[in-house]
Amino acid sequence: MQLGRVIGTVVATIKTPGLEGAKILMLQPLTDKLEPTGGPIAAIDVVEAGQGELVHWTAAREASLALPETFVPVDAAITGIVDDVNVDDQGIKDRDEIFEN
Repeated sequence: MQLGRVIGTVVATIKTPGLEGAKILMLQPLTDKLEPTGGPIAAIDVVEAGQGELVHWTAAREASLALPETFVPVDAAITGIVDDVNVDDQGIKDRDEIFEN
C-alpha cells in the first residue's frame, strides 16, 4: 500500500469487459513525507475519491483484487481515502494540515 494524491480524471468511453462503469483517476504517488515521487499514474477508484484527496493505493495483481471482477487488466487501484497520517518524528497530521501545502 502506498500514499498518493488525486490530481485529475481520465475519460474513457470504451473500456475492457469488467471495467465498465469504473472511474479512473490520475494519481501522484507520494513519499512517506507526502512529497511527490515519480510520475503520475492512472488508477481505478473503488472508494469514490475526489480531486485533491490524499489516498492509499495498491499496484500490480493486488490492484485488480479490489474490483468486483478480479481478473481484469488493472495496474493500480485507489483503495482508501486517508484522514490522518501519523509519523513518529513528525507528530500527527490531520486533513487540514495536509491540504494547507
